[in-house]
Amino acid sequence: MPYHAINIDPEILGGTPVFTGTRVPIRALFDYIESGDPLDEFLENFPTVTKEQALEVLMMAERFVTSEKILNENPA
Repeated sequence: MPYHAINIDPEILGGTPVFTGTRVPIRALFDYIESGDPLDEFLENFPTVTKEQALEVLMMAERFVTSEKILNENPA
């Protein structure tokens, strides 16, 4: 399944994953959430990121952390 919300390009922020069409690092979204800030505040502060992009990234993260295959892998 392709993920259209994320772009990884060595020419943009040295390959840091960013929201497609922006220079906003994906990490910024998780920093806002970690701080307890609402999604709307993130979107207000980063108007080049669409709500659809942010929700797609959050859904990707949810699928990742709820995947039994990943949860059953031994990281050691």
